[in-house]
Amino acid sequence: MSGHLEAEILALLKASPITRESVRRDVVELVHAGEPGLAFECLCSWLYEDELPLTRKYYERLLPVAEFLDVPHAIKKLIELVPAGE
Repeated sequence: MSGHLEAEILALLKASPITRESVRRDVVELVHAGEPGLAFECLCSWLYEDELPLTRKYYERLLPVAEFLDVPHAIKKLIELVPAGE
């Protein structure tokens, strides 16, 4: 899943509501440095830190990546960012 994993993290970044170029660049650099786990955790941290609203569909795309990387803590609080009724 390695190449697929990196591609999925980059796709999640592209679809994310993160607008800070420095954060986007950090995630890309971590992926290219062979650190997909750190890249994913960075992505999730900034989503939560900036309290960016997430769609349920986007949140559900995060789940299998977190499971594969064995980092459930990375997405634990992100459900709070999905609006009720979404």
